[in-house]
Amino acid sequence: MSAKDKLHNAAEKVHGKAKEAAGRATGDRVVEAEGRGKQIKSDLKQAGEKIKDIGKD
Repeated sequence: MSAKDKLHNAAEKVHGKAKEAAGRATGDRVVEAEGRGKQIKSDLKQAGEKIKDIGKD
């Protein structure tokens, strides 16, 4: 997993957490769900990158 990919995935996860918190604070369930979705997407990308790294060994 390249450092660039790690950084991008981490930034996406942070953005998702912020969006979820903003949705929770404003009572907007759609924004809150979008934030959770971004976090899940980031986690899946990280898992895929880890699998690629294992395959390189």
